[in-house]
Amino acid sequence: MNTNPVADLHVHTTASDGVLTVDQLPDAARQAGIEWLAVTDHDRIHPELSEPVTTRDGISIIRGIELRVDAGDQRVDLLGYGVEPTADLVAELNRLQEDRQTRGRRIIDQVESRLDVELPIEPRPGIGRPHIARAIADSEAPYDYDRAFGELIGNDCPCYVPRAVTPVGRGIELLSNACPVVSLAHPFRYPDPEAALDLVDRLDGVEYVYPYGRDVPVDRLDELCNASDLLRTGGSDAHGEAVGQVGLGSESFERFRRRLQGAVS
Repeated sequence: MNTNPVADLHVHTTASDGVLTVDQLPDAARQAGIEWLAVTDHDRIHPELSEPVTTRDGISIIRGIELRVDAGDQRVDLLGYGVEPTADLVAELNRLQEDRQTRGRRIIDQVESRLDVELPIEPRPGIGRPHIARAIADSEAPYDYDRAFGELIGNDCPCYVPRAVTPVGRGIELLSNACPVVSLAHPFRYPDPEAALDLVDRLDGVEYVYPYGRDVPVDRLDELCNASDLLRTGGSDAHGEAVGQVGLGSESFERFRRRLQGAVS
């Protein structure tokens, strides 16, 4: 991991399942010593970011998105940067958000019925299971956040409800038509990393640094990036208040920035 990043290109806000608002991002970035970050909310373009790149209080904020796609044997995440929404992308995101809210209502109803409690939450755009887990922890139910996921709403748990996911080919097409840079998120986090990496020949980049437990085999990623002329992206996947703990170093970011700004300027 890069311990002195200059940019965090994977940040979530209250538009999905993060805790920071857009207005809070500049202070968080300054505390981390970075000047660039990308807002990559789940299946949603942040409604308060009006341009592909904006500046707030001296911090450059990239309008991005993290889109989950169905790759057959597994689901993977794609990161789009510098989004200029197309009609087709907006229609697909609206479909996904409607499904998220319907799914959220079903999960909440099942949890309330099972535990005989009332959760302090209502479905809204961007709702995800982390919101519901926090609501369970804040209720009278004897569950903290981790137990809520592990015993109630996690995959294969009694209150789990699956959600709609975009097919991989369609997702790549939609993002490629709307974003100058599309990257594969955290490739070694998936059950089959090599199958996920097979997708990068249809993308612009791959997430090179991220904060999860297993060491990222950078030699494999270097080989892939050099062979396919891929951009390196990277970030903290921040859902909490701290950003910039993981991110891109200056050389990789400069190459990314040139591609991004060349397309959106």
